[in-house]
Amino acid sequence: MNYLKLQVARFISSQQLLSADGLHLVALSGGADSVALMLVLKALDYRIEAVHCNFHLRGEESDRDEQFVKDLCNREQVPLHLIHFDTKEYASLHQVSIEMAARELRYRYFAQLIEDMDAASVCVAHHRDDAVETLLMNLLRGAGIHGLTGIRARNGHIVRPLLCAGRKDILRALESIGQEYVTDSTNLEPDVLRNKVRLQLIPLLQQLNPSASENIARSSYYLSEAEKIYDAWFVAAAPGTDLSISSLMSSPSPLCMLHEWLAPFGFNRTQISEILESIASVQSGREFSSPSHTLIIDRESLILAPIEPPMKPFVIPETGLYRINETTSLRVSLIEGSSDISREPEVCTVDAAKVKFPLTLRPVQAGDRFVPFGMKGSKLISDFLTDQKLSLLDKRRQLVLADSTGLIFWVLGLRTANPCRVTPSTSSILRIAIIFKN
Repeated sequence: MNYLKLQVARFISSQQLLSADGLHLVALSGGADSVALMLVLKALDYRIEAVHCNFHLRGEESDRDEQFVKDLCNREQVPLHLIHFDTKEYASLHQVSIEMAARELRYRYFAQLIEDMDAASVCVAHHRDDAVETLLMNLLRGAGIHGLTGIRARNGHIVRPLLCAGRKDILRALESIGQEYVTDSTNLEPDVLRNKVRLQLIPLLQQLNPSASENIARSSYYLSEAEKIYDAWFVAAAPGTDLSISSLMSSPSPLCMLHEWLAPFGFNRTQISEILESIASVQSGREFSSPSHTLIIDRESLILAPIEPPMKPFVIPETGLYRINETTSLRVSLIEGSSDISREPEVCTVDAAKVKFPLTLRPVQAGDRFVPFGMKGSKLISDFLTDQKLSLLDKRRQLVLADSTGLIFWVLGLRTANPCRVTPSTSSILRIAIIFKN
């Protein structure tokens, strides 16, 4: 036990995982790893309290684990927090797997305890072999650099002081002091990927090289250090909602840059590869969608935007103030005379006699035409927007105002219609102003 204690003490210090005066909660399942973690932290004089979750998934085994944890904490005089979950009901209600349900319930409870008790952290008993299993699973799934760094020693309030030790180190330490523990029988069946990796793949790798786990863990550490450089570069180069294609293609790895930018918005690897191929073949106007966002290849840029439901036509029956959405309103008013002509893009002034209520505010539709101010012939609004060098996304968002006859008299923010222009014979002006909420 002394060797494990020394390993953990050094790791905690090097990673700055635990504060000397803080309260640290220990997730105690009753298995060998969590038992060793609690005993080591107690021996190192950290202020600890144990937490046990009974998920009621293994019948009598679950109750046996709970009783073991109670007896252990009573013997070691460690305060225990115990909670019961109906995991199957939660999984059914939220339509998630049993494994995901247990994870969500456990970590939600941890977060609540941290807040209620002002605890510094929750210590969980993941060890080096767990990190190796995670890396191998991610490797089998085709993960990138972030998936090949194993398990982090710290993730918010969750810390893992045993990542420096292997499973054999833990079992040897418990055996040296005659400490018992319980075994989860579900971990002994190679029925899920993690168990297959643990029970079949890793033993095979250790046959090839007895130091396989240690070497893989070391490689994972090197990757995690490289990841810091990788992330720092991307933070400095990260695009916002637009990305210049020339900047992308001149980056050290356009594919990696696209992945880091788009993966958080739900774009998958296949889409990201197709986007890069479309850029290389100069397929401007091509569009890609994730469940939440749209990416458009537009001339010299990539434009990313959340998917928004199409705006429904908004009817304006008379003058007044109209709230269009949470950020935008329209003020519609009549002004006597013909001298108050606006040249501001957010304000439209037209001859009131040539526009008939009710007015309709709506997106541009295919085939929409109007006569731009200063011209005599009509023009497709889509062509007008192209002349204005609007992106495909901005074209879709463009709104127009039409009167009751269908006459489009304002392409909002851009141009009024020539037939409705104010002239010296105008007796009253219809003034429409866009008001943005700060």
